[in-house]
Amino acid sequence: MSKATTATLDFSAHTPMMQQYLRIKAEHADTLLFYRMGDFYELFYDDAKRAAELLDISLTQRGASNGNPIPMAGVPYHAAENYLARLLQLGESVAICEQVGDPATSKGPVERKVIRVLTPGTVTDEALLSEATENLLVAVVAEQERFGLASLDLASGRFLVAQCNDEASLQAELQRLQPAELLYPDTLSWQKNWYDTKVIRSRPDWEFASDSAAALLCRQFDVQHLDGFGVQHLPLALGAAGAILNYVKLTQRSALPHIQSIRAEQSDDAVQMDAATQRNLELVRSLSGAATSLFETINHTATAMGGRLLRRWLQRPVRAKAVLEQRYNAVDALQQEDLPTLKKLLRAIGDVERILSRIALRSARPRDLTRLRSALQALPEVRQQLAQQDDLQVWLEHLIERPALRSLLEQALVETPPMLIRDGGVIADGFDPELDEQRQLADGATDFLRQIETRERERTGIQTLKIGYNKVHGYYLEASRAAAAAIPADYQRRQTLKNAERYIIPELKTYEDKVLQAQSRALAREKWLYDALLNEVAEHLTELQRMAQAVAELDVLHSFACQAMAQHYCRPQLSDQLGIHLQQARHPVIEAQLDVPFIANDVQMTPEQRMLLITGPNMGGKSTYMRQTALLAVLAHCGSFVPAATATFGPLDRIFTRIGASDDLASGRSTFMVEMTEAATILHNATPQSLVLMDEIGRGTSTYDGLALAWACAEALLQRNRALTLFATHYFELTQSIGNQEGCCNVHVEASEHDERIVFEHRVAQGAANRSFGVQVAQLAGLPRPVLQRAKQVLQELEAQPQRQLELPTEQPAVEVVTAAHPLLDELGQLNLNGMTPLEALQWLSRWQQQLQQD
Repeated sequence: MSKATTATLDFSAHTPMMQQYLRIKAEHADTLLFYRMGDFYELFYDDAKRAAELLDISLTQRGASNGNPIPMAGVPYHAAENYLARLLQLGESVAICEQVGDPATSKGPVERKVIRVLTPGTVTDEALLSEATENLLVAVVAEQERFGLASLDLASGRFLVAQCNDEASLQAELQRLQPAELLYPDTLSWQKNWYDTKVIRSRPDWEFASDSAAALLCRQFDVQHLDGFGVQHLPLALGAAGAILNYVKLTQRSALPHIQSIRAEQSDDAVQMDAATQRNLELVRSLSGAATSLFETINHTATAMGGRLLRRWLQRPVRAKAVLEQRYNAVDALQQEDLPTLKKLLRAIGDVERILSRIALRSARPRDLTRLRSALQALPEVRQQLAQQDDLQVWLEHLIERPALRSLLEQALVETPPMLIRDGGVIADGFDPELDEQRQLADGATDFLRQIETRERERTGIQTLKIGYNKVHGYYLEASRAAAAAIPADYQRRQTLKNAERYIIPELKTYEDKVLQAQSRALAREKWLYDALLNEVAEHLTELQRMAQAVAELDVLHSFACQAMAQHYCRPQLSDQLGIHLQQARHPVIEAQLDVPFIANDVQMTPEQRMLLITGPNMGGKSTYMRQTALLAVLAHCGSFVPAATATFGPLDRIFTRIGASDDLASGRSTFMVEMTEAATILHNATPQSLVLMDEIGRGTSTYDGLALAWACAEALLQRNRALTLFATHYFELTQSIGNQEGCCNVHVEASEHDERIVFEHRVAQGAANRSFGVQVAQLAGLPRPVLQRAKQVLQELEAQPQRQLELPTEQPAVEVVTAAHPLLDELGQLNLNGMTPLEALQWLSRWQQQLQQD
């Protein structure tokens, strides 16, 4: 129901219950309100219409407003999670309104209030989350060309901030984080090309103020200043963090004790990859949607939190040599262990990270506590198995056994509790004398009811006579209508059914009160004990969170060890000298899909041979050769072993890819414009420590334009950027020009022709290719034979023509310096090129051309 709709309603014209609903709804105008009524969550007015459409549930009506029926739709409370999950996946937010008053003492409608608001970025319930991926709430704030960024995984308490110096860096971060929900200030003009998601919300500007944000964070962490967290020098990022914390407090309506710190992510700490590179390398998701990403290939983690950590490591490889050597040592050590047994033990620990968050938010269910119990029970065995490995001690230090907490959970909880505490039967017998007493009273009364049932069967001779219960009539004696003649006179008829009659007797009513009172007191006591149990576990929250982090890291390292042993990966060597040296390197994803051995190749890149100019036919393996080099670099900088005989990596700051392209019509960019934009990003940012993959640059325009652009790009990467570059091309002219320059080496993927059919050998050899085999590849693709024959004829005619020799200019042409001022230059300097569409740019150029002609 919109704000306008709510404002026009006359509250006084409604029943007291609907007046209560409208008051609550007015506070949550842009959110679907689940209003608890008995065993249902009901929605009214526009909420009902929208929910009926999204959830495919019945739209009914209740009462009237201004003479018109009030639309109503509802879902059973016990099945609400399924409906909530669907709404959140669709990008909707839901306010949960529960009864908080006592119906027995309430005059008028039972008091209700919103206990929390579920949004796509703030859910923590197990049933509403994907265990495989993080569920991130992200906030962005801008100041001129700089951006502050903060992200919170509420389900784990992980709180991170960063600052980006340009739009490209912002896009790369958002591509990596994949936020479920994104916040930005009202005054920021959000650009769709930054990140496109269903859930982008504007928030008041004041929530992003750095000063108030710092004060809010200090209160959250109970500190006087933020110097200890290393974030005090990032005012924009702090503003974004403050907006997130405000939003989470608003939606959760509870304390957030599991959010205990905040950490800054510095760009220099990681191997940076822009948004295009992350997509092109298919690190955690494939472009086709198939299960062929690097993550899916190497993931052998036993826990969901380990799997999520592996994703983070792949998307943000680290540069710190000490960290990587520590991980390599751990992988070495783990390969000496019984990995299947270790995996079984880790699986028993489970997703402690999210369990602890639900405990902190007081939303944990009984089975969360039994899973934590299982984790504490598995810890001693994990420690025992790994205790002799010195290289694992840094992780084992946090796997502290907690016998007192473990014993408490073992004594307090039944082996397999019900899903919800309201169902009872969660606390074990013998744990609490008062609870045992109430249960005995309830059980004793129940035994007496069974005695009544047996006695009345004997008294009446009705063997089918039975005692039943429902919420409306309480306990009753039920007999078939055929036995009506045998019913004693002191039976009072309570309800008539189609084939049966229900009766009560005074004695039954007396014991009904005793049973219900005892059961009610037992359940109340059990709830109190459960809350006390949550409080006790929360006292150990910090230490348990460290344990969970250590287990997750061990799980990822265990996964690396499994992959290394199964696929014969080697330990990388880290060098201080620039370059990449790979012997018999293999593509990890493709190798895992093949039924035959993968054909391995070497890569040798040094400051003296920093560009490999790669030629050869399509489908010959150029892209595979390039991508596998980048993927091995990513794996090595995550701490994993790599698929090669030997592997040495020098310092690496960034990885860039210019591979493939597609239209970006929503932003008005053609395939060629996308290609040039990605190339521009590389040429502006690549350094001598960067790895660049440039595949078939210049294909989207005319032959000479494309050749000129490919020539200039290769030349710039070789001479100006001096980056480690794999440059694949079909322009053979470059092998004579660029390929013979200092620092560049021609290589090609081998192929041969047999019976007019191409045979791909997938081997990379020295020297340039002399053929493209384009017609042969087209034949494999199934082009009609007449078309292929005509193509061969045209190719022969073109090859017979003399070709103009292309020569590389011996020096760069001088750039004419404009010294005279011109009005158009001032106008050009004030233009916002990033905000222009291609059509608008052409219109500006046309107007300037006309003006210059007139001048």
